Amino acid sequence: MPQQTTELRTASFADLNARTLHDLLKLRVDVFVVEQNCPYPELDGRDVEPGTRHVWLTDGGAPLAYLRILADPDGVARIGRVVVASTARGGGHAGRLMTAALEVVGNRQCVLDAQSHLVAFYTRHGFTVSGPEYVEDGIPHTPMRRDAIDG
Repeated sequence: MPQQTTELRTASFADLNARTLHDLLKLRVDVFVVEQNCPYPELDGRDVEPGTRHVWLTDGGAPLAYLRILADPDGVARIGRVVVASTARGGGHAGRLMTAALEVVGNRQCVLDAQSHLVAFYTRHGFTVSGPEYVEDGIPHTPMRRDAIDG
C-alpha cells in the first residue's frame, strides 16, 4: 500500500460515523482478540468518553492503523489500543500514529502499557519504563510514561 495515499484522521466518539466506528472496532478485534487469541472485553466503555480521541490512518477509507487517547481522571493522557492491520505492518504506520498522538497530547504527561517486545519502539517516542513487566491475557506488558513537558 503506497504511503502517500494514507490519510491521518482524529475524532471524538461523537464525530465518528457508524461505518468508521465499525471498521475501527473490527480492526481492533481482528488483531487483539482473533490474531493474538486474547478473548477479553474489547468494548470497555472508554471509547465513548468525551475526552477520548480516536486517531487512525486510512487508505481508501479502510483503516490501516489505529490508537486511542484516553483522558484519565488525574489529567494524564493514556495511549492504548495501538494496532496496525497485519497487511500494513512494516510501513511506518505505528510511528506516524504515535507522532500524531503526541501532538494531540501536547505537554501533558502520557502513559501507556506496551507489549514488552515494543518497549524500544515507544522509547524512540520519548517514553521510559515506569514499572515492572506484567502478563495480561498471556502477553508480557511493560508500563511506560512520558513526563509532562514544561513550556
